[in-house]
Amino acid sequence: QVQLVESGGGLVQAGGSLRLSCAASGSTLSRYAMGWFRQALGKEREFVIAMSRNGETTYSADSVWGRFTGSRDNAKNTLYLQMNSLKPEDTAVYYCAARESPSYSDGIYYTLVYEYNYWGQGTQVTVSS
Repeated sequence: QVQLVESGGGLVQAGGSLRLSCAASGSTLSRYAMGWFRQALGKEREFVIAMSRNGETTYSADSVWGRFTGSRDNAKNTLYLQMNSLKPEDTAVYYCAARESPSYSDGIYYTLVYEYNYWGQGTQVTVSS
């Protein structure tokens, strides 16, 4: 069973950048398809970026396409979310999530909350205008 811990959140001005990390322990990250989600105050958790087990396939939500980039370093058991050109509407708690996936699903990613089995505790990102 994998444990996930996010870090790197904080306060940034609009137009700025942040890099979030998600450190995995208790299991090998390469066994999992991964995703980033976010939840703004009073809103439902929403999909941001998904990555397949081997990281070769990624998919971004329209709202972050071209600004956010997801990556993973399976050797370091760490997931990353590079966020550029941040906007006030990006303010939210950001969560990483993992779904254990078989080896034949290397190219498959998942975009729905219920498809993930494991979640981190979240890290707050606040973008000021």
